[in-house]
Amino acid sequence: MTKRQSIFVSLVVAAVAAMPMSAIASEGEGLLEANTHLTDQASLQRGAQLFMNYCSGCHSLKYMRYGRIGDDLGLTEKQVTENLDFTGAKYLDHVNVAMNPVDAANWFGKTPPDLSLTARSRGPNWIYTYLKSFYADESRPSGWNNTILPNASMPNVLWQLQGVQHPVTEPKHGSEPCAKGEFNGQCIKELVVDDAHKGQLTPEQYDRDARDISAFLQYAAEPAALEREAWGWKVVLFLAFFSLLAYLLKKEYWRDVH
Repeated sequence: MTKRQSIFVSLVVAAVAAMPMSAIASEGEGLLEANTHLTDQASLQRGAQLFMNYCSGCHSLKYMRYGRIGDDLGLTEKQVTENLDFTGAKYLDHVNVAMNPVDAANWFGKTPPDLSLTARSRGPNWIYTYLKSFYADESRPSGWNNTILPNASMPNVLWQLQGVQHPVTEPKHGSEPCAKGEFNGQCIKELVVDDAHKGQLTPEQYDRDARDISAFLQYAAEPAALEREAWGWKVVLFLAFFSLLAYLLKKEYWRDVH
């Protein structure tokens, strides 16, 4: 391997190592595109409110503080206290749950996991798809199942918004595994909400809510990404300007050599 090739390989390896884990994890097959944008502050604010109202009763964000959320999302201390803090925590406390771990284990079989780094390990696309993939299943203790995470202990806490989805099935073809899982020995083709089990939101409105929660968890997994993205274009502009100066300097140094 030549020196030039060695340098090229090193740069490629460094670029891959620098990629956010969410970018790598979100490349799974069968996932829906969340289209989250960390620059959309309104989406992050809605996602924070939805998470605190529907998810924080069981799931913590132990690496996040209420104050940090307020500062990053443009919220006042009063807004955070009145709309996001339901445990009586102080403004600078971490986002923990009031649920007793022993009670949680008895109710759900195990303590619900902390979600601080879920978007880093699985990606926002996975979260978005997961929130849209619950369906009614009376064989499960909670009455719910999920095509992305089969036999999950978590119930569909957003069912009143989304409605109750039921699986539409089709026969299995030989020994091939079902792409969306099985239900009563058949492959799940799709999930539908019938007229008798509609939710409070239209499908488009629920999609936005699922996207907002995914965006908020993406932010929570790496709060520094907000600042990094804000500085990104400035750094690129500086590098472009510096490269131009370096090129002109190189031409000045070598103009008398040739």
